[in-house]
Amino acid sequence: MTDLIPLTGPGPTPTGPGPGRRPARKTLRVVVAAGLALALAAGVGYAAELGPFAPDGPPRPDAEATRQARAFLTAWEAGRMARAAALTSRPEQAERVLNSFTAGLDISGQKLTPGAVTAGEDGTVRMAFTAKMPVTELGTWTYASTVPLRRQEDGAWKVEWALSLVHPKLSGTQKFRLEREDGAAPEVDDRDGTALSSEKYPSLGPLLPQIAGRSGAGPRGAVRLVDRATGEVKATEATFGTKSARPAGRPVATTLDATWQAAAEKALVTGADGKDAALVALRIDDGEILAVANSPAAGFNRAVSGTYAPGSTWKIVTTGALLLKDAVAPGDVVDCPKYLTVGKRFQNVETSEHRGATFEKDFTASCNTAFIGLRDKVGDEELGEVAGKYFGVGQKWDVGIPSYDGSVPAPRDQTEKAASMIGQGRVQANPLIMASVTATAVSGTFHQPTLTGGAKDTTTTVPLPRDVVTQLRTLLRATVTDGTASVLADLPGEVGAKTGTAEVSEDTANNGWFVAHRGNVAVACVVEKGVTGGASAGPVVRDLLGAVPGDPS
Repeated sequence: MTDLIPLTGPGPTPTGPGPGRRPARKTLRVVVAAGLALALAAGVGYAAELGPFAPDGPPRPDAEATRQARAFLTAWEAGRMARAAALTSRPEQAERVLNSFTAGLDISGQKLTPGAVTAGEDGTVRMAFTAKMPVTELGTWTYASTVPLRRQEDGAWKVEWALSLVHPKLSGTQKFRLEREDGAAPEVDDRDGTALSSEKYPSLGPLLPQIAGRSGAGPRGAVRLVDRATGEVKATEATFGTKSARPAGRPVATTLDATWQAAAEKALVTGADGKDAALVALRIDDGEILAVANSPAAGFNRAVSGTYAPGSTWKIVTTGALLLKDAVAPGDVVDCPKYLTVGKRFQNVETSEHRGATFEKDFTASCNTAFIGLRDKVGDEELGEVAGKYFGVGQKWDVGIPSYDGSVPAPRDQTEKAASMIGQGRVQANPLIMASVTATAVSGTFHQPTLTGGAKDTTTTVPLPRDVVTQLRTLLRATVTDGTASVLADLPGEVGAKTGTAEVSEDTANNGWFVAHRGNVAVACVVEKGVTGGASAGPVVRDLLGAVPGDPS
């Protein structure tokens, strides 16, 4: 999504040929965004704070039910069980079960992500959702379920309460039981042998037991499905930790850097303004993770396991796909109109436009309509193929702790393809993924991120061509010197960056994104409900890089 910062003035002058760049072209190719006349005549766009595209026609019949389902999941996620239960058909039972489920399984900081909505022939509406349930000191239990809704006699929609809503296997005859295996957690050290503790580095509190458990020296446990009457175990739903012959008393080594970790924690506390946020910093040349920070520090690990639309930071991958095909060059004219309709009307911040802009200007100003206008230059599945083949996104990563490794599904229609070009639709990522994307873009080679250093590389990728890398570096640098990432302009060195703003829903403020690279470090930050990337996540990254001026050892 375009970043919600008004931009005026001429675009940057295209740079001349550098090492590995194509020779400058004698003529400019003009790429005109299709459908402009139709876009100017039809539809009403969202207000700037609501996102880059607007639905055509009246609300869907299930829109009210969808809002009710989202409200239920939001209240449950926030731990407001009474509020969530009040939205159901059986409030008293719902509140009791929701409380006993989280307390009995020692769950805190749950993350509930809404999914597809379907309408049944019987009049019910169902919203799929993904549940990520952090079990204290063990790890995250992930599963999928569904929120059913039915219209009541008074015409209002309510969540139709059922035990299976909480988990598909929860019923009147079966429940879950948490079993822990006692064991003293070992010391966990950073890359230089400095001891790491949750007291000094709060964001590491939920991670240290996972790291220790992965080494075979930490706490272990399991979530069992049991018969309510007899207690007989019917199935094991999740296991945490592994057994090993690791010598007792030996610290567990990590790739973390105590200096970067402390600076990342402080930057989030100072810059996130109390909002939910996450940050990852990693080494560009080998993918070793230097810092993982979350706000709030306890609970769900948004930085590594979160699932977010990456917004305009994804334009790094989109640009890579276009450059790989020689479909566009930084100096080419790619018009940036106010609107563009592809099933829905897409727009830029405050309906801004940059007539006659070069592609470099479109990138640095984060123009949605220009990127969407280039959608026919890539195949329907090509964006996902490039993301996986060159950037490792969507492959299975072995990070050292549970992680979400991204998803770029083939678009179901042209509207979704248009959204995917700007990091919306069904494209999913998190700060770990976007820090890795940034590192790959500026080095040309994907390195599987790792927290433990000895993790097995389970990916298969190929390097980006050097001329593509050179152009990506130039664009990222220009975004700092002449674009939406100017918050970093006063930092020394060749700093490059990209801002992003990602729509969440009609009634929720946008998430703010910011990615950057300097020296041998790549950083990515997301601030939930940050509204804009430059104003919310940008200062966090600025504080981090300002606090640690040099590269890690």
